[in-house]
Amino acid sequence: MQMITVSGPPSAGKTSVILKAAACLRSQGHAVGIVKFDCLLSDDDQLYAAAGFPAKKALSRELCPDHFFISNVEDAYAWGERRGLDHLITESAGLCNRCSPHIRGIMAVCVIDQLSGIRTPAKIGPMLRLADEVVITKGDIVSQAEREVFEMKVRTVTRAEILHVNGLNGQGAQYLADAMQHYASAVTLKEQKLRFPMPMALCSYCLGETKIGAEYQIGNLRKADWGDEA
Repeated sequence: MQMITVSGPPSAGKTSVILKAAACLRSQGHAVGIVKFDCLLSDDDQLYAAAGFPAKKALSRELCPDHFFISNVEDAYAWGERRGLDHLITESAGLCNRCSPHIRGIMAVCVIDQLSGIRTPAKIGPMLRLADEVVITKGDIVSQAEREVFEMKVRTVTRAEILHVNGLNGQGAQYLADAMQHYASAVTLKEQKLRFPMPMALCSYCLGETKIGAEYQIGNLRKADWGDEA
């Protein structure tokens, strides 16, 4: 079974892109399943199920979604294997633009919204920089010049292949599906490694502290430099 991680900022169009690419794979006789990782609420698993794909939802709730993802990804992989899937696609939102759910040996896709602004690519960390494929959505409602400028901005931060996919009519989805098929994916997650370390966690607020003040702060902390104004 081949696994593909799909991530990107919220509302970038990840679910629509996955639905279109998965439909292309299914039309060629491939069995595709999808696991949606999110924080508090998601109905995307129902959209996938309504389209006829085996789907599962996993919510991190009060936990960091990145740490939750990597703690559950082996179980997600096993879930896909039990169903005899050819391709397992996981979807996760890079809520802080720092998330790094990509795994070495596993195909990594980052979906980014054309309307998010030309400075957005520079604000996204390893989720975009270390992806194998970058999918730009919503390019149909801007001019050709705007599409080219935004793509140039993306190219300044990553060497990944860039694709344009329309989540409404599926234009470009077949190219993504072809890339998924031809990626030489690892056959197991055992002993695989993340492409980039997770954000450091475990401070007093991670442990449930709500009071403000230096005397209540422990763990991984970083203070800004306020210069002479401090």
